[in-house]
Amino acid sequence: MEEKIIKRPQYLDKIRPFMNKAVIKILTGQRRVGKSYMLKLLMKEITTLDPEAHIIYIDKELEDFTFLTDHQQLHEYVIQNLAPTKQNYLFIDEVQEINAFERCLRSLLNQRKCDIYCTGSNATMLSGELATLLAGRYMEFSIHGLSYTEFLEFNQVENNNESLRLYLTLGGMPYQHHIGLEPTIVFEYLKNVYASILLKDVVSREGIRNVALLENLVMYLADNTGSLFSAQNISKYLKSQRIDIPTQSVINYLKALTNAFFIHKVSRADIQGMKIFESGEKYYFEDLGLRNCIRSFNYRADIGKLMENTVYLHLLRKGYRVFVGRSGNQEIDFMAEKNGERVYIQVAYILADESTIQREFGNLAAIPDHYPKYVVTMDEFSAGSTFKGIQQIHLRDFLRS
Repeated sequence: MEEKIIKRPQYLDKIRPFMNKAVIKILTGQRRVGKSYMLKLLMKEITTLDPEAHIIYIDKELEDFTFLTDHQQLHEYVIQNLAPTKQNYLFIDEVQEINAFERCLRSLLNQRKCDIYCTGSNATMLSGELATLLAGRYMEFSIHGLSYTEFLEFNQVENNNESLRLYLTLGGMPYQHHIGLEPTIVFEYLKNVYASILLKDVVSREGIRNVALLENLVMYLADNTGSLFSAQNISKYLKSQRIDIPTQSVINYLKALTNAFFIHKVSRADIQGMKIFESGEKYYFEDLGLRNCIRSFNYRADIGKLMENTVYLHLLRKGYRVFVGRSGNQEIDFMAEKNGERVYIQVAYILADESTIQREFGNLAAIPDHYPKYVVTMDEFSAGSTFKGIQQIHLRDFLRS
């Protein structure tokens, strides 16, 4: 039975200008966010435009391709499967599983043998030797889980508070489309995804020995999503829980989780001078469902953290560079930049009293520039109003903007 294809135009539109160009297209992102799906969308588009196109597809998660372990085997396989009289396209899913794959890709690119598309689930694949060998000859496209708008489309649900609650609870893994939105079932699926990410993309790839410490660190990050802290503070906290872990190990583990796109590090930056502070940062999860399935989840208690994480991911999907803003002693939840423009955002569940209103709006009002400023809330009746030129917007509307 043919699989139903739902387009993700925000990614296709970015990749399309580089099709049939002498540049390697590399799609990166956490496991199960839809990179393989994007390859299928690209293959479908290519064969629609050119029915004679010859596709070579390698999926390193299939048993059929376990024999491809290094760049020489990859090169031999591709050469043997080229169609001499047709336009050839090479698609490799989870290319980082092939040792020194970049050497093969460089050779194929230099000889104009085929148009190349790859996916990868680890950020280190774009550093070191790969960056040296393929400098200027590849384009990276970051793929994320479903946006709120995509979540509504994929699952055929209405844009209302119940759908938003489900999105904040279950996250945006595309496979939910096949298993439904029953939290118990989705969390069981997500626990397996979490185990796969930790074992394949963190423990195995990064050579981590103490898996229990890694899991405790992930639990800490889940409990403190969006909190400002440092590796030294995490180490001290874990020691207080009788979990002895050196600060350097915390740094290494955080980097490993970031390399797997499981979490995102957000640095602090001075609003006036854009100085990046070396200590103190926040961490957000790539998928809220994964964050929620690994701990004792309480929607009402966690709503502020969930909102903040979701706002961050929305900015990331829109192509912004995101920082925690700092102006004197005041902190701004998000300062986001793109194409020389900037936006400031505060996130608050409910503006319940005057002191909360003054804090959220006051921090933004004190910023001495005229870039757009927003307070994102879950207030039903005040959303859309302004205060000192600062717009209050409901989270649902913000995620649809």
